[in-house]
Amino acid sequence: MKKIIYGLALSILTMAVVTHAKAATYPAKPVNIVVGFSAGGPTDVVIRAFANFAGARTGKNFIVENKPGANSIIATQYVSQARPDGYTLLGAATNYTMIPALYGSRIKFDVEKSFTPICTFAKSPTVLVVGPSFPVASLNEFLEHVRKSPGKFSAASAGVGSSGDFATALFEKMAGVHFNHIPYNGAAPAINALMGGQVDMSFATLASVLSQVGSGRIKILAVASSRRLQSLPKVPTFEEEGIKGYSADAWYGLLAPVGTPQNALSVLTDYVKAFQADPDAQKRLKALGLEPDATCGFDFASEIKTEVATYTELAKRLGLKN
Repeated sequence: MKKIIYGLALSILTMAVVTHAKAATYPAKPVNIVVGFSAGGPTDVVIRAFANFAGARTGKNFIVENKPGANSIIATQYVSQARPDGYTLLGAATNYTMIPALYGSRIKFDVEKSFTPICTFAKSPTVLVVGPSFPVASLNEFLEHVRKSPGKFSAASAGVGSSGDFATALFEKMAGVHFNHIPYNGAAPAINALMGGQVDMSFATLASVLSQVGSGRIKILAVASSRRLQSLPKVPTFEEEGIKGYSADAWYGLLAPVGTPQNALSVLTDYVKAFQADPDAQKRLKALGLEPDATCGFDFASEIKTEVATYTELAKRLGLKN
């Protein structure tokens, strides 16, 4: 009997040591971060910056895998069905919380129950942009121009149900105008279409258009924040231009399939916070028009819950499909 008890105790001790070793060595192999948008868009750029940082920090590969399409539903569903071991993660953006409002029971995952929020990386304001040849210099001039020819002008977005799509719909309602919505598979192709003159305007995150603004390839007419941005002090807010109460921000963050081990979540949280504190990373994010923002764990989950409720109500008011 003593031998049996001793053997059992030894087995338990061995399992504990192995478990501790596994926890201490995470990540022990490459980590895949799946992004639901095209390469080159703001979500992709932010996630790649983190992946490069985490890879250099750990000596392990953090691989960004782009699975664009269906407003990131393809990527989100893929990760929701992945093994919850910390090696398949979701690089998401604000549109993640808009999915339930638009697709309801048609999706095979629950944004609040199928994932564990880890942290946000950064936040970015939304801006209204037009091509360089569009004959206006302000939001008021833009509205006057659009109202003269109802139904003539088009608006690009990163996809049906994307943050830009919601921003456009809300703007239409508040400003009393209408655009022909043209969805693309990500922010990068939407902005390329704008610069190419294929569409007239777009609501985009500042991160996705900053370089094009600097080179004069597009114009920003207004910023959807509560106050003017330090990086764009001459660009007015929608509030200043008479669209009272219009505001929109975007976040970029990291989530894991529900059931992912706590040790992996803790390690990833530490990586995100270290990324936030790194001077080079901060410089990189700010150069992209982003503000570093590490909202983690419970706080991130609470933010998601609030946004889901907000966008669901907004979708009903705007008559968007569910």
